Amino acid sequence: MISKVKKITILSLFPKMVEDALSHSIIKRATDANLVNIEVVNFRDFSNNKHHNVDDVAYGGGPGMVLTCQPIVDAIRKFKTENSLVIILNPSGEPYIQAKAIELANNEKDLILICGHYEGFDERIFEYVDLEISLGDFVLTGGEIAALAITDSLVRLIPGVIKKASFEEESFMNGLLDHPSYTKPRDFEGHLVPETLFSGNHKKIAEWRHEAAYEKTLKKRPDLILKKTKGGN
Repeated sequence: MISKVKKITILSLFPKMVEDALSHSIIKRATDANLVNIEVVNFRDFSNNKHHNVDDVAYGGGPGMVLTCQPIVDAIRKFKTENSLVIILNPSGEPYIQAKAIELANNEKDLILICGHYEGFDERIFEYVDLEISLGDFVLTGGEIAALAITDSLVRLIPGVIKKASFEEESFMNGLLDHPSYTKPRDFEGHLVPETLFSGNHKKIAEWRHEAAYEKTLKKRPDLILKKTKGGN
């Protein structure tokens, strides 16, 4: 587990969009408790162009504009230290899964997340980053939503942010989806809560939950069962 305050720097053209989302719920409480330090930076401020442009037309032609190297690279150099991991959010990146969230939350490095926009990055920018991450095989308008998803997923894993038991049994933590959960009323329009949950027998309840989690995963995400059977992470 990390032994210092985790620092996350998000480089974005739309900092207010990111800041607004970070000012609520668990992330805000973690920030207020000094368990994480999140800074949002407009990399347009680093442009040396008199009009503060950060994009230009693509060599060879084509639609849209391409983010230029200078503002982003200068922003990286401003905030990067020997203890930083620079991550660029890009469709061609490594698919983001729970195991990566755990890895990023538990290491000692500070994170710099770079949000793209327009038609993407000048390819040479990738020479200045350590890791590419993608949320999945789809394209977003910009990297801000991806940066928020990654930040949320790892901040909640930092010790002290939420109760350890709250995430140890969650989906993907043991290769399965989370078990079904129920609350009042016991009977809702004929849909009943399983009787085992009223037994008071904690061993039987735990066994039922594990079996129900397996059945739920087999029905909804059989790929996870196959991966678990093959010994994947």
